[in-house]
Amino acid sequence: MDKVVLGLSGGVDSAVAAHLLRESGLEVYGLYLDNGLPGADAAREAAASLSVPLTIADSREAMEQCVCTPFAEAYLRGETPNPCILCNPAVKFRALLDEAERIGAKYIATGHYARAENGAIYRGQPENDQSYMLCRLTPDEVNALLLPLAPYKKTEVRALAEELGLPVAHKPDSMDICFIPDGDYAAWIEHRGITPPPGDFVLDGKAVGKHRGIHHYTVGQRRHFGVGFGKRVYVSDICPETNEVRLSSDDAAVWRESFRVCGVNWLVPPEGEIVCGVRIRHSRRELPTGTVTPDGDGAIVRFPAPVRAPTPGQTAAFYDGDRLLGGGFIVK
Repeated sequence: MDKVVLGLSGGVDSAVAAHLLRESGLEVYGLYLDNGLPGADAAREAAASLSVPLTIADSREAMEQCVCTPFAEAYLRGETPNPCILCNPAVKFRALLDEAERIGAKYIATGHYARAENGAIYRGQPENDQSYMLCRLTPDEVNALLLPLAPYKKTEVRALAEELGLPVAHKPDSMDICFIPDGDYAAWIEHRGITPPPGDFVLDGKAVGKHRGIHHYTVGQRRHFGVGFGKRVYVSDICPETNEVRLSSDDAAVWRESFRVCGVNWLVPPEGEIVCGVRIRHSRRELPTGTVTPDGDGAIVRFPAPVRAPTPGQTAAFYDGDRLLGGGFIVK
């Protein structure tokens, strides 16, 4: 019987994934990555309810080096990073592969809502597709990957968990970053001893008020400024060099017909310029079609019509139909 190492978080998705993997004839081993926050007990409970052996691995050092430090540094550059996309290849899936090698497992698996077949990743059900989060995986990680929730909607997974009597059937989904459970990114950065100073909001070339530090803002933001401007405004740019948050009263200022990405990870390397679907943030919206022109380790992305707020630090992922081709980090 082939072995598989499953990332077991203690949530409903990974618990149902464990059941499905075992039903497919695999010997399932769980791996929980301990980042120093509560959660290990939930993983132990889920593993016990499924009779799955569980290994708990200390991921704090890897998380700090590969995720937390880059996350904080990106905000100080005026960017808005996606930590899950940083974590998946460098921490989570790397740990799964290492554990698979240790115990002699052929496969690794997670509870992501996407499809993995023959060394390729495809979009999952439109209601809960998470393939975007996997665009920076390595070939070794993709080739060993099983994603048993691919055919399921979230509602169906919860229904199956209830039918199986799993204790996590009604556990709420985690909507925040795992290492910032309260969702207050700015306070988390400040708790690390970094407090970016206040500076100017700039509208139409004029200072119109003081911001609380650039780490509180993101391109496209239109509320929660802490000061009134008498009209709706949008963050059009964040400038760490001058410590300015630039605003516009015209939403058109945050729409772009093109942008550059750096550090592209190609799962399917192109032979030249390609026309493909481009996702610029994790969402359920239809993919706009763009032209992607490789340029060194990056690419230039162009659209026939503007797209809203391609945000520096976020990831642009590329698709050929449902197949994930790769992705890179959006830059100014």
